Amino acid sequence: MLGNIRVVLVETFHPGNIGSVARAMKTMGLHDLVLVSPRVFPSETATRLAVGAADILESARVVESLAEAIADCRLAVAASARRRGHEWPLLDAAGCGRQMVAEARQAPAALVFGPERMGLSNEQLQSCTHRVEIAANPEYSSLNLAAAVQILTYEIRQAHLALEGKGSGDATGELPEYPSSEAMEHFYAHLEQTLRDTGFLIRQHPGELMVRLRRLFNRARPEAMELNILRGILSSVQKAAGVRSRDDS
Repeated sequence: MLGNIRVVLVETFHPGNIGSVARAMKTMGLHDLVLVSPRVFPSETATRLAVGAADILESARVVESLAEAIADCRLAVAASARRRGHEWPLLDAAGCGRQMVAEARQAPAALVFGPERMGLSNEQLQSCTHRVEIAANPEYSSLNLAAAVQILTYEIRQAHLALEGKGSGDATGELPEYPSSEAMEHFYAHLEQTLRDTGFLIRQHPGELMVRLRRLFNRARPEAMELNILRGILSSVQKAAGVRSRDDS
């Protein structure tokens, strides 16, 4: 189960933070680390601060985009303390641990952290299904990257141990099959194209509407079969409008 949970670091500035995150992960039994366009990696500083977790750095994958890092994940939780104009479904630290463990029984799940200086961008947040907020001192809520990873991976481990303690006979039932992040991105592209084809979406101002629609579908969280139905509806609308679907995904 824990092997299906990955930690994704986006555009990490200080290589030492990557090493410290690897150490935090290993103490909680997590091993899958994905780095999105790190400033410096590999790095002797990262290896030194990883202490006994150099194996996690050696197996870490480096990719160019967050979309690539979470493409196969059904659940992607963004760690962000900043409130945004459009809120994504919000979890507390303990709830994040339970959700990650529950869904990792069936498919990969990702815990996503942004750059140290400014955190995840709005666009990167929109790629995730949920947001998690650590209940720190509101007068000084700044956590360094490794500390935030340690807190959330601790909650993941506690949820894992609690589920193990119940025994397989008491485990919760099977969860719905949710679409992957990649499948959702194909759906959003199809939706935006359909709205353009039918004249509903104004070409000069697509951003605000699409953000609101992403928020709506994140709250609803359609299952894989439901997403297929929605894709079929979009294709039907395009056909009725005399437009051939441009999305073959």
